[in-house]
Amino acid sequence: MNQAVLQIENLRVTFNTPDGEVAAVNGIDLNINTGDCVGIVGESGSGKSQMFLAVMGLLASNGAVSGSVCLMGQELIDLPVNRLQAIRGNQVAMIFQDTMTSLAPHLRIERQLSEVLEVHRGMSRTQARAKSLEMLQAVRIPEAEKRLRQYPHELSGGMRQRVMIAMALLCDPQLLIADEPTTALDVTVQADVLDLFDELRRELGVAVVMITHDLGVVADICDSVAVMYAGRVVEQGAMREIFQSPQHPYTQGLLRSTPRVDSPVATMVEIPGQPPNLLAMPEGCAFRERCAYAMDLCASQRPSLASADGRPQRSKACHLNQLEAMSR
Repeated sequence: MNQAVLQIENLRVTFNTPDGEVAAVNGIDLNINTGDCVGIVGESGSGKSQMFLAVMGLLASNGAVSGSVCLMGQELIDLPVNRLQAIRGNQVAMIFQDTMTSLAPHLRIERQLSEVLEVHRGMSRTQARAKSLEMLQAVRIPEAEKRLRQYPHELSGGMRQRVMIAMALLCDPQLLIADEPTTALDVTVQADVLDLFDELRRELGVAVVMITHDLGVVADICDSVAVMYAGRVVEQGAMREIFQSPQHPYTQGLLRSTPRVDSPVATMVEIPGQPPNLLAMPEGCAFRERCAYAMDLCASQRPSLASADGRPQRSKACHLNQLEAMSR
């Protein structure tokens, strides 16, 4: 039986702004086990990144978090900063989208990798360099010895992303969080990076969270999917089931608006309307203004995330008992 790596219960994230309080994440529950690859999908502003910045303790200064986040049984919410810093990098690591801002432009790759091991593992400079070289080779960077001596701007986007993956894996974390890790890469490099993620999590047993708006990325490597809308999970389940038989209208809309290589005719259909204002969340279902199935109950009662089709591993937050799967 797989061990629980991350357990999130009733997680809420808010931000105080001059215009009022923004509710970015609203009562999310999520469990991730050893070796899992979980996709977190949704439009920009749905709360995907803020949820995991809260997990890492990296929220902006005007952010507040409540609920429970347990990493390998250790509660992270309200943990003292020094203890949280010891956990980051060692047990959980995060890879960000923009490698040019994530890597220090004035430091050689060797120094940036070695410093992680010197700080977290107490290695000497020589030991850290040897381990860094080994990890660059593990993420399939060609001429790894040469790359150690280079600066970030001397590497391609794909190589910089591999450096970030290597840096994240240096201390053998149990959980790896990747926030839009392939957005700035061309298609062939993106495929290589995704293959690398899949290979590493299978070989090392590390759990992977893939935060993305790209459903193609999810279909490529994820085992399960959590679909977010307006700070909440609206559908959750195995990747294949959700792609083949989406149960929530929003999930159906996302899939309809995604281009398909197996379709001879472009059949993309946009989701009408705009996401709700997080400063003034509507009563009832947040998706109702954009939903073709909306009914009176949707305006007065917020649907809870509950079992879909009587299966505990498949859930949706929708008042409709049954939605026809969209036409494939």
